[in-house]
Amino acid sequence: MEIKTIGVVGCGLMGAGIVETCAKSGYTVKVREINDELLQAGLARIEASLKKAVKRGKLDEADSKLAWERITGTIQLEALKDSDLVIEAAVENMELKKEIFAALDKICPAHTILSSNTSSLSITEIASATQRPEQVIGLHFFNPVPVMPLLEIVRALLTSDETLKISREFGDSVNKTTVVAKDTPGFIVNLLLIPFLLDTIRAYESGMATKEDIDTGIKLGLNHPMGPLTLADFVGLDTTLFVADAMYDEFKDSRYAAPPLLRRMVMAGKMGKKSGAGFYDYE
Repeated sequence: MEIKTIGVVGCGLMGAGIVETCAKSGYTVKVREINDELLQAGLARIEASLKKAVKRGKLDEADSKLAWERITGTIQLEALKDSDLVIEAAVENMELKKEIFAALDKICPAHTILSSNTSSLSITEIASATQRPEQVIGLHFFNPVPVMPLLEIVRALLTSDETLKISREFGDSVNKTTVVAKDTPGFIVNLLLIPFLLDTIRAYESGMATKEDIDTGIKLGLNHPMGPLTLADFVGLDTTLFVADAMYDEFKDSRYAAPPLLRRMVMAGKMGKKSGAGFYDYE
């Protein structure tokens, strides 16, 4: 099966990045949001990102214009009915995702592959809401999508060899390096990253060192591009907490138990860079 048209559900930070990446790679993309206000905000985010890429010399003006022309926004899920591949990038809520997939299963033709950008939820459970579990797969992009080179492909229990093959080819076509993970909480990256971030927050919470010294120590001592507290801010402290809680619920392992400081910061609205403040101030 040749993928020509891609549907994206959600035009938030991740969804907008996925739309932009697919459009720049030559795909016709239809993106759906739940209302026009969110849709216009998402489209504005894409347009600004394309302009920034041109300004930085990463993209030609003509290619930027062509990419923009390939994108169509909608508030109707039914508008995705002609998609060969749908990538769901809605909020991390299992019941909502199952509702979306059940609707897509009825709307989309038999050949359509349905995928989720979830960072932690079970693809097998999401697939159970459809009559085509063999055509459901996880396509986990990383933020910012146009820049990050990795695509984590998550094979659910019933995902077919053909769906996996097409998904890997799609990853190659959008210039991503693909890795394949089993459908376990956190997949590859978050399975290893979350305990690292939580241990860092515990160390900071205990007063072991300043946040600046912790980040500098890891950057220079382990040759990381950024320190773990900065990384947590970029990932989103709410996202970090959500994934940690989901993994703790599954494994009941203390490595995934969120530190009190993380939970209090999220309750206080300090989500990291996207909210303007987290461990560091971004205003």
